Amino acid sequence: MNIAFFVSGLDSGGLENYLLRFLQYKHKSFSNIYVYCKSGRGGQLEPQFLELYNVQIIKKYIGYFDIKALKQLKQIIEQNEIDIICDFTGNFAGLILRTARKAGVKKRVSFYRGATDHFKRDPLRRLYNKWVNHLTFKNATDILSNSKAAFNYFYPNNWKTDNRFEVIYNGIDATKFTSEQYDLRSEFNIPSDAFVVGHTGRFNEAKNHKTILLVAERLIEENGDIYFIMCGNGVKINLETHIKKMNLQNRILVFENRNDIPKFLNTMDCYFFPSITEGQPNALIEAMVMGVPAVASDIEPIKESIPKEKHEFLLDPLDINGFIEIIRKIYLSKDFAQKLIYKEWAINNFNYTEKFEQFYQRLKLIRK
Repeated sequence: MNIAFFVSGLDSGGLENYLLRFLQYKHKSFSNIYVYCKSGRGGQLEPQFLELYNVQIIKKYIGYFDIKALKQLKQIIEQNEIDIICDFTGNFAGLILRTARKAGVKKRVSFYRGATDHFKRDPLRRLYNKWVNHLTFKNATDILSNSKAAFNYFYPNNWKTDNRFEVIYNGIDATKFTSEQYDLRSEFNIPSDAFVVGHTGRFNEAKNHKTILLVAERLIEENGDIYFIMCGNGVKINLETHIKKMNLQNRILVFENRNDIPKFLNTMDCYFFPSITEGQPNALIEAMVMGVPAVASDIEPIKESIPKEKHEFLLDPLDINGFIEIIRKIYLSKDFAQKLIYKEWAINNFNYTEKFEQFYQRLKLIRK
């Protein structure tokens, strides 16, 4: 089987790491694998993808109404005898799937990785978005998502009664996290007995770094032994100057993307994840697998990732006082902190072999 996966790029993020981990686990089940970067750019994870012997990366820009690029894509599909198309770009899969259908591809998969639109809506964008959503629905043989929340948003009237739809939650290889014995306190000059709150994730509005900084400022003002650490693409570039103006650069430490996330998580006493919107949060699941007490927002995709009996601890993404109070409780009470540790639950519910096999079976199934 020859397969092509469509992504925007290959900088480190939830989707990109998900695809990399899936292919590391399952690449031998395919003849040739093409990872098509629709932005025309690759990214940080390119070397790791190319370590897999049968993976090729194609970097060709495809615009919103790019007839020339779609014609070229049709030729690429036909010349390389691609059997399966899987597009991870939400509604924007529509034109790709339509092109694949014209090229005779029998398996055309759209995999939604976000639970809402990620652009500012105006009349023209809304019209285009509605059109490509229709194209996706019409041309996909399978429509997948990593959350029910995504289907409730994009296909509220269809997904529960159409067998093309399936929710496939993220999979995590827990051993790559739980085996980590070291932390970064010495490297970061953080005292061994300090209380560290942390966050992992790229800088954008959805990740809600503004709330993290407001909470950090208050808690650091109250307590001389509380530190905050954050990492992700764009985090240091966008936050460092503001943190210096706050005069908290020694207590709020920011970094760009790191390749030692298990150690980074091991440095924390509390993981803080107040996202405004998500698909299914890989970063949060990784922290849960590590056994770090997790404080998070009450958006629907996060509710799907946390035991139902713990939903009472989730808060509105902008509830500054609520977040301060719950982190303060973790700081003051180990017994309370234990209530927010979901390690075993996360390991059992996001087992990577089970979830990746579920995805693979969906990819290879040809409906008649």
